[in-house]
This record gives sequence, structure tokens and C-alpha cells, in this order.
Amino acid sequence: MTPQQTRAAERMLSFGTWAITFGAVLYSMLTVTPLMVTHTPPDWAWTAPILPIVVDAAVVIVVRMDGLLALLNGDGGRWPVVLRWMTGLATVLLNVGMSALERDVVGVAVHAVAPLLLIVTAETSLAYRRAIARAVSAREAAERAEREERRERAEAERKRERAERLEEFEAAERRRREAEDREDRRAREQREHEARMAREEREENARREAAERAEQQRRQTAEQAERERREREASEREHAERERERRREEEVKARRAELLSRPPATEKLPEELAREIVGHAVMAKLPQRRAAELTGWSTGWVAAQYREIENFYDLITEQPFRNAA
Repeated sequence: MTPQQTRAAERMLSFGTWAITFGAVLYSMLTVTPLMVTHTPPDWAWTAPILPIVVDAAVVIVVRMDGLLALLNGDGGRWPVVLRWMTGLATVLLNVGMSALERDVVGVAVHAVAPLLLIVTAETSLAYRRAIARAVSAREAAERAEREERRERAEAERKRERAERLEEFEAAERRRREAEDREDRRAREQREHEARMAREEREENARREAAERAEQQRRQTAEQAERERREREASEREHAERERERRREEEVKARRAELLSRPPATEKLPEELAREIVGHAVMAKLPQRRAAELTGWSTGWVAAQYREIENFYDLITEQPFRNAA
């Protein structure tokens, strides 16, 4: 039987035992209470349920503790047995008391069923639990023996593996020493070969470095000559560029002087010419009124052109340009 099946059986036994116990306790209270009422003074009739409750509580305690001791494979001694039989007999007598006093044999038999069933169930449940505990203990002992046997076999296997590993280690150590001896011989031969190759390489490097120095000197001479040629050409280009820039500035200044020295326009000049005059006026920082006089256009149009040119200048130079009003 597996541990899961054992636990299922224990749960079923517990459920059945407690179901019978609670049923018998409830039936006993309903049966004994009327008997106690008839044998109790009228003023104390309310105490009639106390005795069946006390007896039934003792029954519940006995059943619970017997089950716990059985699971623990323990023995409470003789007093639990005395209490179990004392409560069982008391329950039987109390349940059949009313029928016995009335000389009702059938009633005695009927009312004896529940307490007798409770007594037998308690004894049987205890026997079952002890049997289960013994079976579980036997199974655990067998499992412990099996585990111990497996442990001994594993220990023997580990010892054998350690011995094999030791032999393998010793053999590997011998092979390693032999390999080290061979490696030492090869290393000496390699060092001698490398020393010879190093001498030859140094001689070859010395010859190559001498040739490289001669070639480097030749290249440096050629590069120096090339740099001087490029510098002369760059200087000539820069001089020509400055000369062209100077001529362009002179032409622009001449054009600006020509346009800004014109007399006030008597009518609107063509827009393209007016824009050119305004552009020169902005660069010369002339007042907008003067630019309006030279172009013949309105001061609003001239102001708009001024703002456009100033914004463009601010954009390309990233510096604020402000003209006089």
C-alpha cells in the first residue's frame, strides 16, 4: 500500500468514526435528557442535559486521544481503557434507563444500539489505527533498511570509483611527466632554432632598415618639394582670389556710390532697380526715408524691404543687423 492510499484509509476511518460518534452523541442527548428530567426536581429540570453532555464529552475525548496515540504508536496505559469502558457503559445504561424502568424490552434493545455501536466503533477504530501504525512502521523500517542498503552500495561504488580515479590519476601523472620530458626537449630545440632565426632576422632587419631609411629620405625630399610647389600654387591662388575680391568690392562700392548719389526720384523706379537701391542703402546704413526718396516707393514698402534684408543678414551671419531709422 502506498503512502497516499494509507492516508486515504486513515481519512476514511476518521470520517466514519467521527460520524458515528457525533450521531451516537446526538441520539444519546435526545434519549437521556427526558430520563434526567423525570428524575430531577422540577426547579432543577434545566440541569437535565448536563449529564449526557458530560458523558458524551468524555466519549469524544477518549475517541480523539485514542486515535492520536494510535497514530503515534503510543500507549496511554490502563486509565484510558477504564475511561473508555466507563463512559461506554454509562452511555448504555443512560440510554436504556427509561425503557428498563418501563420494562420495555424492545425499547431497551433499540436504545442500546447507538451506545453499543459507539463502544464497538471506538474499539475497532483503535484497533484499525494501531494496525495501520504498525503497518506504517514496518513499511518505514523496510524503507530505512532499503535506503541503508542503497547507501552502502553507493558507498562501495564511490570507493571503487575513487580507486579507479586514483589509478587513472597515477597513470595520467606518469603520462604527464613523460610528456613534460618530451616537451622540454622540444622546447630546447625550439629555443635554439628561434635564437638562430632571431639572429638571421636581426641581420635581415638591419639590411631592410638601411634600405628603408634611404627610401624614406628620398620620399621626404620628394614630399618636401611637392609641399613647396603646392604652397606656391595655394599662395598664388589666394593672391588671385584676394585681387578678384578687391575688384568686386570696388565695383560694388562704385555701383553703390552711383545709386545712392542719384537725385530723388520723381516717380517709382522699376522694382528690380528699387530693390537694388534699397539693398545698397541698408548696407550703407542710410535712413529708410532716404531710400524711399531715391526709389520713389512708399516708406512702408521700403521698411518691409529693410526688414527682409536685415532678417536675411541675421540668418546668414548669426549676428543682429540694425539700421538707423
